[in-house]
Amino acid sequence: MTHSGATASDSGATYVFAVCRDGGSHGASVSGLPGMPDGGTVRVLPAGALSAVVQTVPAADYTDDVWQTRLTDRQALETYARAHHAVVSAVSAGGATVPLPLATLYHDDGRVRRTLTEEAGRFHTALRRVAQHSEWGVKVYAVDEPVSAPSRPTPAAGRAPIAPGAGLAYLNRKRGIQERRERRREQALHIAESVDAELQQLAAASRKLRSALPDDQDPRRVQVLNATYLVAEHRAAEFAALAGVLEERTGTRIELSGPWVPYSFVSEV
Repeated sequence: MTHSGATASDSGATYVFAVCRDGGSHGASVSGLPGMPDGGTVRVLPAGALSAVVQTVPAADYTDDVWQTRLTDRQALETYARAHHAVVSAVSAGGATVPLPLATLYHDDGRVRRTLTEEAGRFHTALRRVAQHSEWGVKVYAVDEPVSAPSRPTPAAGRAPIAPGAGLAYLNRKRGIQERRERRREQALHIAESVDAELQQLAAASRKLRSALPDDQDPRRVQVLNATYLVAEHRAAEFAALAGVLEERTGTRIELSGPWVPYSFVSEV
């Protein structure tokens, strides 16, 4: 959550969804959008060569304490996140857009204009970077084939004791299973690296994200790559086709999602 001087005692604060170059092509795109619950009209706030898409909201509903409570309420958090994303998506349809994080709040419109003026260089750099680009997510899954664990040698009732060396043979079989599992894991990670390398050739930028834990419904389904790519719009079809080719070539499962507003590629500018 980003605050810039808003306090609970204020009657209203300015919520900022996104920053764009000018308001001429964005006013119509946000007209009629509800925005955040209990907020005013979603509008475009000009500031020189830049504009912010904003909404006046009750400041008391966006204090740190209130928002921390909201973060623990999954349904409420989803409501606010969807409202934020709906506005950002509408703005991005009108041109290059820098989406701001959920719950970016300023004391008033004047503070927003001041920020856009003071940080104009950074915003223009980000806008140039994402212009006519979208974000695509790629997840690569490998299947870890189950390996039967070796049975521990035990003497049957009335039989002679276990022959010498049987315990060592059991340990060797167990070690061999672990080594095969590790080799498969290394092979899957190598495939993931090769998939990432080829996709990067079609992308303007990329970021690796934390991989998820094994699927509860299928624990053999292991995620070996979770990445996001900034792709020019004219290369989107080529990027999607390459993902399909790589899936067939590598024998892994590749999940492609997008195009999205490039949230992941503006914060680092």
